[in-house]
Amino acid sequence: MKWSEQAWQAALPAYNKILELDFIRELMDGTLPQEKFRFYIQQDALYLNGFGKALAGIAARLEKTEHTEAFATFAVDTMAVERDMHKSFFSILGKLEDLEPSPTCLLYTSYMLKQLSDAPVETAMASVLPCFWVYKEVGDYILANQTKGNNQYQEWIDTYGGDEYGSAVEKAIAICDELAAACTDKQREAMTKSYVICTRMEWMFWDSAYNLEQWPV
Repeated sequence: MKWSEQAWQAALPAYNKILELDFIRELMDGTLPQEKFRFYIQQDALYLNGFGKALAGIAARLEKTEHTEAFATFAVDTMAVERDMHKSFFSILGKLEDLEPSPTCLLYTSYMLKQLSDAPVETAMASVLPCFWVYKEVGDYILANQTKGNNQYQEWIDTYGGDEYGSAVEKAIAICDELAAACTDKQREAMTKSYVICTRMEWMFWDSAYNLEQWPV
């Protein structure tokens, strides 16, 4: 069994909980309050700063030229696509001004960057993979199960459920599997642990947006 298949199974309980979130259910039928979606988009914009740094840092640490080029492209393309999406939504929902990361956003980005600085590169790769893979799977799930009609969030849904995004996800998974195949059992276990933790943080991120999470003091 490939490492990615083992990692997906290990994180499956967390992924299934994501599909049960009120945020996802209401996003799917278009009833999610704009206030909650706006909070999510704002925090996602802050998250992208850390995510982009992690992708670029991984690219710099990879040995194979094609792997370096792939992760460098991920960093550039992912940021460009999502920035365009944010601009589109903020033309309706407002502008980014003086934003502070929520506790969950800060935790997630800090964990990824810590993995980048402290862990082997394959473990750092495993920590960024849920943002690729989970988003793709959730996007596909929504496309397959949503009630057809005018959904105010259809642009977001189409971004993560599209074929172009899917090809990038497949490439990221393949690179992780290639590096994992050369690792020891202990190293693969570390990769899986990091992948599971970040899948749980994906749940936390959407849940925190639905609850408009604030710092306690």
